[in-house]
Amino acid sequence: MSVVFACVDADTLGGVQRVTHTLAQGLAGRGHEVHVIGLHRAATPFRYVDRPLYHHHVISRRPMESRGLLAGRRAGRRLRKLLGDIRPGYAVMTSPAVVARMAGLLPAAFRRIGQYHGSYDHARGCWHLGSIKRHYPGLDQAVFLSEDDARLFSEHALLPNAWALPNPLAHWPAELSALDAPRVLGVGRLEGVKRFDRLISAFARSGAPPPWELHLIGDGTELDRLREHARGEGVGDRVVFKGLVPSDRMPAEYLNASVLGLTSGHEGLPVVLLESAAHGVPSVAFDVSGGVRSAGSLLVPPGDVDAFAAALGGLVASREERRRLGAGARARAEAFRLDHVLDGWERLFAHIRR
Repeated sequence: MSVVFACVDADTLGGVQRVTHTLAQGLAGRGHEVHVIGLHRAATPFRYVDRPLYHHHVISRRPMESRGLLAGRRAGRRLRKLLGDIRPGYAVMTSPAVVARMAGLLPAAFRRIGQYHGSYDHARGCWHLGSIKRHYPGLDQAVFLSEDDARLFSEHALLPNAWALPNPLAHWPAELSALDAPRVLGVGRLEGVKRFDRLISAFARSGAPPPWELHLIGDGTELDRLREHARGEGVGDRVVFKGLVPSDRMPAEYLNASVLGLTSGHEGLPVVLLESAAHGVPSVAFDVSGGVRSAGSLLVPPGDVDAFAAALGGLVASREERRRLGAGARARAEAFRLDHVLDGWERLFAHIRR
């Protein structure tokens, strides 16, 4: 049977897309017929896999924001035709928006799986929870990123079909950080939801002395504002904005870091937290989801910048504590290795078949 992954767009630089291509390549490598479908063209496409073993399709050549009624109908017809040409199997719809649009178009022979890459707390703060309550109960399975979130959705969204499967690590590094470099690392889009302003403030208040620096990897609309914020916090000369870093150079960034900081307003299970842990780098994170709790080293109350600064300062001051927490992070990250997560997906497919 085939496996279809569908995203609103499949090629934007983002966590959902990255996880989708990692799973698609992994399952295709195990002999499954795998298709990745983007309902819309990405405005700035990013290539995740150099030699994909899976099929890749884009339904609408227009970005999501340019969609009109007529274009939507044409795209619906193209999607129906494509699905009719694919061997029946499992359709994994990666967000509430995809489930709402696509579930009714699937041929009856497809088993329908709805993913959610956020946390329950995030869903209940926006339209996602209402859409999940409306559209996910009728699916064959609803998949969440942690046991905590699956339980919360099961109880509060009355889902009879909740299941937990984490995001995978695409690679398992053999080399670990020595945790000697005076560097705190932040990775992600420089956008409001990632709240890098809080990470900059926490770094400034942590007491980290020179030559300690905060390196931020990513690009986005908040760059200029964050530069100004760093100057205002008195650390403008110690916050390094590195821009986008190709994926093949990211291991070097982790190996040259001693602490990872994660200050997002909400997260499901961020891959950056898993990657840093796999390299033996401890993290400080806001306790915003079951996924973060499953992988983070030190957790502080959401939004509490002073508590974050204190935790960060403690790690900056103690190499032994960094080593202790880094070893624990690496041990926990074992559960997220790609083969383990692929095993979980195949167990899910077998469960649905029964």
